[in-house]
Amino acid sequence: MKYLIMMYGNKEMWESFSAEEVKEAIEGQDAFNRKYAETGELLGAYGNADAAEVKTVRVRGGVPAVTDGPYLETKEYLASWYLIDVPDERRALEIAAEVPFASVRAVELWPVPHEAPGNRL
Repeated sequence: MKYLIMMYGNKEMWESFSAEEVKEAIEGQDAFNRKYAETGELLGAYGNADAAEVKTVRVRGGVPAVTDGPYLETKEYLASWYLIDVPDERRALEIAAEVPFASVRAVELWPVPHEAPGNRL
């Protein structure tokens, strides 16, 4: 079963970390990624750009319209996500609890019950 582990944040939160804390956080994430890539349970780990770099695309009447940024109702945005493939929810929860940022912020665990044909993972 596949699960999506998601972490939220914002630019102000990231900027609140000292240079040493950022270095330690990256090292922790890299170790987490290596550990679960080696077990085959981590299918991908992705960090998103800051919300200021996002574009929104809408198609109306067959014409695409592109605007800057998401229209967030919250100060936090989806900052990073992991796709894991594990036997059951128990294992997914164990892995989610090891995400280094889970000690700083909450992480969400979403089951992925449907997969589109043609996925490469």
